[in-house]
Amino acid sequence: MYFRCFMAGRNCVATVLMNTLMRTGLPALLLYIPLVACDPAPVPTPESSPQNLFFERLSLLCGKAYAGLLVSDQTADAEMKGKPMIMHVAGCSPNEISIPFHIAEDRGKWNRSRTWIISRTNEGLRLKHRHRHEDGSLDSVTNYGGDTESPGTASRQEFPVDAESIGSFRANGLDQSVSNIWAVEITPPDQADAHFAYELRRPESADGRHFRVEFDLSKPVALPPPPWGD
Repeated sequence: MYFRCFMAGRNCVATVLMNTLMRTGLPALLLYIPLVACDPAPVPTPESSPQNLFFERLSLLCGKAYAGLLVSDQTADAEMKGKPMIMHVAGCSPNEISIPFHIAEDRGKWNRSRTWIISRTNEGLRLKHRHRHEDGSLDSVTNYGGDTESPGTASRQEFPVDAESIGSFRANGLDQSVSNIWAVEITPPDQADAHFAYELRRPESADGRHFRVEFDLSKPVALPPPPWGD
């Protein structure tokens, strides 16, 4: 009885104890003993980390696609200059978001080989790149990227190259890529100038590599076909 009543709340507990004291004839003075409720203390909710806020903000774009353009101006990317681009926040789960990246080519064709994958880890966030050929087979250089090393902000996260990627780059003759640092930005989607950006930098390399594309989040566009192999 006491257990069932305790679960019902402090008023029920007080009533049962008082009735028991009256029936057993204990001095009435005992009735004035304060009854202390054993309600569990509320568990404080920790503030969301910048990485959680970033991931939650990105989740708001799930199922939508946005148009963008190359905004950096290095010679290495000259053939992409001015070409339409689309990012599609296509796959979302509580711990992983996949974003196919489509680039227009000549004569109405599109390159649908690339997908960015952002996932949660025990320490922060991870960015990986999946590359496929048009027949759906994986490229020899795929699944590269890195993990965050600092909290970053709700608007920007940086991903230095990880050991797995360095090994893959060296095995495929891409030694210049072993110092890559990728970054993803997303400003609050409800702002008029909201944007999503993807960036690659090699700040300490001789070529000073810098690649950056930006997407306008103020107006979704029609959903593209799935990336190659999906």
